[in-house]
Amino acid sequence: MIVTCSYEELVALTDGARSLLSESSGSESAVAAPSAGRVAVEALLPRLSGDLSVHTLAEQRQLERAARLIVEHLRVEMDARVVSAHPAAEEAVTAYFDFAHALSFLGRVQEVGQEMRVLVEVMTGQPPTEHSIRTFRFPD
Repeated sequence: MIVTCSYEELVALTDGARSLLSESSGSESAVAAPSAGRVAVEALLPRLSGDLSVHTLAEQRQLERAARLIVEHLRVEMDARVVSAHPAAEEAVTAYFDFAHALSFLGRVQEVGQEMRVLVEVMTGQPPTEHSIRTFRFPD
């Protein structure tokens, strides 16, 4: 399965991931990435160069976990910029678009996950199991 990404989404996700990782490694953050989330974000970062291939439900779940953390981090940053400046200030508007692009990507990742779960169920006759989540492979 392929999750498509626009240039703007890739930039927003990359910047958000770097910001999240730098904040969570140094100080207390409003959105502290738990260790599994941090690993997911670190694994996603080098893949943010174009559309993403997702071959298993386990991979999709890790991608969704990373995207969800980045979106939440960007939401907190957007809120802070709106409150510290003005809703129409350039930095607040930029933060909104970063958040919106990442949120749009997260929505597509969730849709792909739903499609994958349905296909596993149709092909195996049962809902995804821990085994099928890791072993049932989807082509691009």
